[in-house]
Amino acid sequence: MASEVHAEMITSIQASAKQAFLDAYAAIEGQDVAPLIRRLRQAGIASFDDLGFPGARDEDWKFTNLGPVLRHTYQTAAADYGLGWAEVPGITVVPLAWAVAERPDLVEPYLGRVADHRVWPLVALNTAFLTDGLLIHVPAGVVVEQPVRFSTGTNGPGAWHRRVLVIVESGAQLTLVEEHHSQPGDGTLTTKVTEIVVGANAHVDHYVLQDESLDAFYLATLAVQMARDSRFSTHYFGLGGALARHEVRVRFTGENSEATVNGLYQASGTQHFDNHTVIDHAVPHCNSHELYKGILDGKSRGVFRGKIDVRKDAQKTDAKQTNQTLLLSDDATINTKPQLEIFADDVKCTHGATVGQLDEQQLFYLQSRGIGQAQARALLTFAFANDLIGRVRVPALRRSLEERYLQTHHLPATEDE
Repeated sequence: MASEVHAEMITSIQASAKQAFLDAYAAIEGQDVAPLIRRLRQAGIASFDDLGFPGARDEDWKFTNLGPVLRHTYQTAAADYGLGWAEVPGITVVPLAWAVAERPDLVEPYLGRVADHRVWPLVALNTAFLTDGLLIHVPAGVVVEQPVRFSTGTNGPGAWHRRVLVIVESGAQLTLVEEHHSQPGDGTLTTKVTEIVVGANAHVDHYVLQDESLDAFYLATLAVQMARDSRFSTHYFGLGGALARHEVRVRFTGENSEATVNGLYQASGTQHFDNHTVIDHAVPHCNSHELYKGILDGKSRGVFRGKIDVRKDAQKTDAKQTNQTLLLSDDATINTKPQLEIFADDVKCTHGATVGQLDEQQLFYLQSRGIGQAQARALLTFAFANDLIGRVRVPALRRSLEERYLQTHHLPATEDE
């Protein structure tokens, strides 16, 4: 009986929150926007009206309750981007609204097509409130020597719907760093959709640092489309937020391509981190490598759901997926579900998940060398995290992450490289 009452309460909260966003859309429906954006917004709100907010009955959201997010009332805020107009030699970094108006031939084939608002509820919500965003376009053959970085922040409470479109044409190379922050006390909701198109023989190295305040809610989707002979890697570092969900969906559309999908998140208190990945091997001769690590303390909760789809014609697929979680508290919990769906017979696919506490023998060894218990625990925890931090190929970002984790675990800073 109690469970039925609880389910009814959640359903009521979802319905009320859905109506609030439908009303918010109605209030801005008459805004003067470009025809493409208007069409996308109308399609997005129609999808959101049909889909609503996901709940426990949605398999992809089984372990993440959006109730704490939906109990708040949000005013729609205008998204800001720390980069804006940028002078990066050989490439275009401009507001998305300008690109839609001035270069619809470039934007229209991809915007709203890589991330599917018809089946992903939060992409639908984000699309319904699309007004502006950021376009990064790297023409064919251009190698961008320095990382392109942009940051987002908030200057008050509200719902922030951020959109980024990245187009890297054939033979081009790009390193992209996203940083997302919010001020304590803002109580913000951020929906973020990043669409990345990787052209034939193009290379993209992508990083996300999510460091929202502890009263913020962060719901992000990264959708990637990969052409033949392309290389793509993404590295997510989750540190902040009361509730954070980072969703990655990579689809191979051309043969002989390779994707690396990595993530590291650390939670304490009552934080909730949900990582959801889908690697779609739709064509033959493609490789994917995935490693996610979580560090959970206090009463925090982690979720990892990773799915590798290997379609019928995707022969010679090589896919590996690993999820490792370190529990620093008896009250911390993790729900992990690595999953393979294989419809081809000539493939190499592996997946695995490990959950545990710090190794007692390693702790004993460090303590026997005169290191105190607290510092020994901190050293082992940092070593667990540094496995992924050390893979960052942007020196400034790698040093920043090292310093952040060292400070978190009260360890002395390392010498500069």
